Amino acid sequence: MFLPEEDRYRFRKWTDKIVGASGRMDLLLAIPSLWAFLRYVRELIAHRRKALGDDLISALIRVEEGGDQLSEDELVAMVFLLVVAGHETTVNLIGNGVLALMQFPDQLERLRADPRLESTALEELLRFHSPVEVSTERFAREPLEIAGVTIPQGALVYGLLSSANRDETQFDDPDRLDLGRQKNRHLAFGQGIHYCLGAPLARLEGQIALRRLLERMPGLRLAVPESTLRWRKGLNIRGLEALPVAW
Repeated sequence: MFLPEEDRYRFRKWTDKIVGASGRMDLLLAIPSLWAFLRYVRELIAHRRKALGDDLISALIRVEEGGDQLSEDELVAMVFLLVVAGHETTVNLIGNGVLALMQFPDQLERLRADPRLESTALEELLRFHSPVEVSTERFAREPLEIAGVTIPQGALVYGLLSSANRDETQFDDPDRLDLGRQKNRHLAFGQGIHYCLGAPLARLEGQIALRRLLERMPGLRLAVPESTLRWRKGLNIRGLEALPVAW
């Protein structure tokens, strides 16, 4: 087991604060959650050192002891990345994808009728409501011009992934959910050297979750008016605070 199951709610509270920070005040308010998270991770690593098991943290410690050195801070950073990036993005992939299916009931029924669409359906759900809206920071190494806008050297630049995934020059009828879409070079997982390390796992988790959900909830529908749904605050992550459903 990677994290003790009884502690997962605590992690959810901490990560909500951390990834929801989008302004200076939010960042300040998130510091206690960040410190609590990092302290817990350090304690967890210390515990695993005393009793190595069949889990990822133990494996990372063994690699360190095997000569491919990972410092204490590197171990903490790796665990933090795996928990936050792996947990938050997949949670929102599933939640956003379910919302999209309920927004387009014809596509929901299409998927029920033809499970072979599972693979292309997941890619379309990733494109339609991308769980990550904005890339990590980039800085211009030299002055450049993009779409008529001059970006000076050293300027901070963000790539708007969710906007790119609705680009009408790349996608036919981009505001329509099409679970059989073939031309679908979305950027939900990034691109190039910044391509998501966990993309294969996220795809597998998403497919399994959606398959089981549709099997167990044949009458899946929103339990509240769509206008009452609230999106979580934050610059990078796009996800709902809650998704009440009935079946």
